[in-house]
Amino acid sequence: MYNIITIERRYASGGNEIGKRLAESLGFRLYDRNILIEAAKNLDIPFAKIEGLEESSSGSILLNLSRTPLGGFSNNKDLPLADKLFLEEKRIIEEAAEKGNCVIVGRASGYILREKENSLRVFIYADHEKRIKRAIEREGILRAEAENTLKRYDKKRSGFYNSVTNQEWSDPKCYELYMNAGVLGIDLCVRMLIEAVKG
Repeated sequence: MYNIITIERRYASGGNEIGKRLAESLGFRLYDRNILIEAAKNLDIPFAKIEGLEESSSGSILLNLSRTPLGGFSNNKDLPLADKLFLEEKRIIEEAAEKGNCVIVGRASGYILREKENSLRVFIYADHEKRIKRAIEREGILRAEAENTLKRYDKKRSGFYNSVTNQEWSDPKCYELYMNAGVLGIDLCVRMLIEAVKG
């Protein structure tokens, strides 16, 4: 039985929706964008100022800090703001895991919680065309903008993950489940994850 599910996802693959629906189905707490909101509050920094910094840490010192015990060094005044943000998010993720019964989306949470025996690490992806179609439909944007957004988010997420973990973001070896939501569909992904959680 898993009571912690972490989800990394490609932009417009359906990972966020899968995480939300999975949490609702299981009665688990969902941690996604609310992690950033809580981190901004804890660091006493306006949300508008901190929003663009998420997943932008250089990783120069974070690879070692990401392995530190609960709490990290988010209060260290010498750290760049992006690094403080990551470490505060890490602290929130670790506290959520201690409570259990949670679904955590993004923020290298699978890596942070990799030693937790009751955590299930999931990667959600879909082929390029299905992601483009989903981005256009859900965001109401033109194809050219969708193309640019896909590239930007994938580069940002993979660069951040790789820098703080020294692992490849999309490497199947980093996950217990690697799911093609473009083929399986959102509903089936959620049902499969529910069964996996039940063990």
